[in-house]
Amino acid sequence: MVSSNRDQFTSKIGFILAAAGSAIGLGAIWKFPYTVGTNGGSVFILLFILCTLLIGLPILMSEFLIGRRSQADAVSAFKKEAPGKPWFLAGWLGVIVSALILSFYGVVGGWILSYLFRAVTFQLNGGSEEHYGELFSSLIANPWEVIFAQAMFMFITIFIVQSGIKGGIERAGKWMMPALFIFFILLAIRSLTLDGAMEGVKFMFVPDWSYLNMETLLNALGLAFFSLSVGVGAMITYASYLPKTETITSSAFNVAWMNIAISILAGLVIFPAVFALGYSPAQGPGLVFIILPAVFEQIPMGSVLIIIFFILLLFATLTSSISLLEITVSVFVKDNYEKRRSRAWIVGLVIFLAGIPSALSFGVWSNIFIMDKSIFDFIDYITANVGMPIGALAFSLFVAYYYKTNVTKAELNLPNAGYWLWRTIVCVIAPIAIITISLYNLFA
Repeated sequence: MVSSNRDQFTSKIGFILAAAGSAIGLGAIWKFPYTVGTNGGSVFILLFILCTLLIGLPILMSEFLIGRRSQADAVSAFKKEAPGKPWFLAGWLGVIVSALILSFYGVVGGWILSYLFRAVTFQLNGGSEEHYGELFSSLIANPWEVIFAQAMFMFITIFIVQSGIKGGIERAGKWMMPALFIFFILLAIRSLTLDGAMEGVKFMFVPDWSYLNMETLLNALGLAFFSLSVGVGAMITYASYLPKTETITSSAFNVAWMNIAISILAGLVIFPAVFALGYSPAQGPGLVFIILPAVFEQIPMGSVLIIIFFILLLFATLTSSISLLEITVSVFVKDNYEKRRSRAWIVGLVIFLAGIPSALSFGVWSNIFIMDKSIFDFIDYITANVGMPIGALAFSLFVAYYYKTNVTKAELNLPNAGYWLWRTIVCVIAPIAIITISLYNLFA
């Protein structure tokens, strides 16, 4: 029996903004631009949108269904819906994977805080890609700075989560997400007014069909899948706080289009400026930390715009870190809400300590490798390529094959054709896609 005192989102928009924030994160603002840049631009974007709507969205709906129906955390949901069955192990997998992701995510959040501090104090100057490359390398190799910045980022995350759904997570989402949209639109307008900016627009929207191949498709499918934050139980956890009077199908659609919209806006901020100033879009992961500061350096009012950009990046990172921490905290709190504050700080501290090896893996522990990868890269690799796919596969198979048809029909409230399309995807197409992505990432 679900406790009547269980915390809940007070509005559908609050839930949508929180869930969208969980999905957007670094995926939309950090990973999307550099993945687009290294995969030829417009064709990749088209495939990303199609994969998000046709594959990612049905899996997202499945997680929403489990959470809203069970009104329980990612572990208890399976124990309640499938008592006596081992499905709850999928929930525990999600908890472990989310904690591991947050352990290195907090490190990246710390990097962003360090850059934001330098931007606010007008220390981001130098005017060349080489300067910012040296800055980034020196920053991530400094053990005291990276650990202190990681601690500050985790402190902010814990502070929000310990305040609960209404007082913390929903309130943060309601002002962070609109701020993201507004400031991104302003930055995109400024970027589009640069001389030569239309080359960046063409790169994003005029197809170069030579990039239409299996590798681009698999990369787009992988980014769409992971950018929606499915496979770790985050959406099960958030949907468990959604009243049963609210529809989950429309909520899932709203989360999906917001994720696409922020991703496109991020591209419109970055690529017109990159092309206008003569940089290559295929810079890889360093695009945000190395290329963009050099780009803003050459734009009028660039010192102000770079502050806004890193504030946006911090917001996006926080909305994801909040959901990652909430997954674990909700399991240990259950309906015992008077213990939320203490459990949030304990869990957050443990995850912070677990992240220190990742923080040091570019400096004093840079000589330590696991499977030929740094500690940071290994944790990233094992969660993205093993943990998340297994979790998403388990969640989609549970909904597809454990729930009876009349249950999923009633929960989703879709037209008959739409329902059978969704069922075909989660029963057949999504599992094949997940397995294909996993094998490609593991052996490519």
